[in-house]
Amino acid sequence: MSEIIYLNGDFLQKTKAKISPDDRGFIFADGVYEVVKYYYGKPFRLEYHLERLKNSLSSLELGFNTEGLAAVFETLLDRNKLTDTHAGVYWQITRGPNNRVHYYPEDSVPTIYAFTFALSSDREKLADGIRVITHEDIRWLRCDIKSISLLPNTMLFNKAAKKGAGECILIRNGMVTEATHSSVLAVRNGKVFTHPLSNLILPGITRQAVKEICLMQNIEFVEKSFSEAELYKMDELLIAGTGSEVTPVTVVDDKVIGSGKPGPLTQFIQDEFFKLT
Repeated sequence: MSEIIYLNGDFLQKTKAKISPDDRGFIFADGVYEVVKYYYGKPFRLEYHLERLKNSLSSLELGFNTEGLAAVFETLLDRNKLTDTHAGVYWQITRGPNNRVHYYPEDSVPTIYAFTFALSSDREKLADGIRVITHEDIRWLRCDIKSISLLPNTMLFNKAAKKGAGECILIRNGMVTEATHSSVLAVRNGKVFTHPLSNLILPGITRQAVKEICLMQNIEFVEKSFSEAELYKMDELLIAGTGSEVTPVTVVDDKVIGSGKPGPLTQFIQDEFFKLT
């Protein structure tokens, strides 16, 4: 049996799904998306994802009622037999099919698409850490919108993949912003540093969870940007995201971070994170 997806109010086999070639998501990348992780059928912070979705929709002046999505996701997981494992739900909303015009047509009807997939935790990477590369942040200036326009992200992650690295940390005007699909956090002298929320980074759901862990455990959480030069001198480094969860980073551009192994504070945050999930 083929995968069951959700498209514009219907549950159907993926092979039978049809989307107009005039869809503005296809023509202009005029749409937004979210990915939420389910741990044995239970979502991790779905309400946070829905709130971020609403903010992205508002920024694009794209009207859509998010009520009922939770039930859709549960049905998808059940129909695809993914309730007894770790799974992800991807959904995107575009402005829908219309004429190719460089403004928002008032008569557009959104396209809503969602699917599920297995999303296990990579225990080896989580335990041993990964190496990453850095690159100039070539993305646009509204990175706080979770847009389906991810070409710069895929270009840069592809560079990392070709070098056998697990992520690409982005540098804008000499300062670390985030990674291609993860938040970047660093540890120095027992404090956790990360770029402050702004139009230059996505307000990460896992980033917020790490912040809450730090506040609950009396670990100083400093929302202050740091430079590329400071990046290499950090005691510990980690990335955080729905797929990345809390992953230690041990090598950046062939430069060893700290001891070259996942640091104690990173491991502690990781343990606390999995208590939440």
